Amino acid sequence: MQSKSLFALFSALALTSASPLRRRCSNSTIPTSTNPAPAPPAATVPVLPTTGSGTQLAGPDAATLKHILVGHGIQNYTCTAAGANATSFGALAVLWEVTDLYPGTSSSSLSEADFTALTAKVLHTTDMPLNMAADSAGADTSAPFPAPADLTVDGLSAPAKFLGHHFFDEANTPTFDLSGAGDGELFKGKKDANVAAPADADKGVDPVTSAVDWLRLSDKGTSTGVSLVYRVLTAGGNAVPCSAAGEAQSVPYTAQYWIYAA
Repeated sequence: MQSKSLFALFSALALTSASPLRRRCSNSTIPTSTNPAPAPPAATVPVLPTTGSGTQLAGPDAATLKHILVGHGIQNYTCTAAGANATSFGALAVLWEVTDLYPGTSSSSLSEADFTALTAKVLHTTDMPLNMAADSAGADTSAPFPAPADLTVDGLSAPAKFLGHHFFDEANTPTFDLSGAGDGELFKGKKDANVAAPADADKGVDPVTSAVDWLRLSDKGTSTGVSLVYRVLTAGGNAVPCSAAGEAQSVPYTAQYWIYAA
């Protein structure tokens, strides 16, 4: 009789201890057709910046964003007479990849304010990345670009990757040689449209003037892997009034370049 009583007691204890397991199974969150798993959060898609008011650059339509770059260099000008407005004759800049810094796209993303201010920060806190001529304010015409190097900026979690160079070729065509992409990307474009930079855009440094226009450039027909380039979020770059005929000016600037492919 005693053994039967102990058996009954152990059986009751076993049933009692097993019952929480049955309750945990009944509350399972294993996805089913009637209880599907929650969808992952939607990926953030970078949106081309706007000036905030007035006429805007036409959008990229169905073109696909390939890169967001920050460029740092000089805008070049010549003068025909004292007091005249300087005439642009091209630019030189080094380009670095900052796509992953766009807000909400990666673990290294910046805030919206910091991303918008990145060009001004690069202009004011990093060295001019060109080989400058010893006897003038311009770049060395024989070798304007130093060896490729990534860009270190205070506040970024890692250096921005070198992606290429921006310059104007012998035919005065704006050119983007994105050798750092490793897939032969080359853009030769023409200006489709320009809009003035916002009134509060950074006015530059040495000289402090104003920010160059935002631009939309389209392929001239000889590009590889790129169909559209936008220049936005500019800082500095405009010339000062000419002091003499024949004067040349090279004005520091930075900008974001948004690179698209059809």
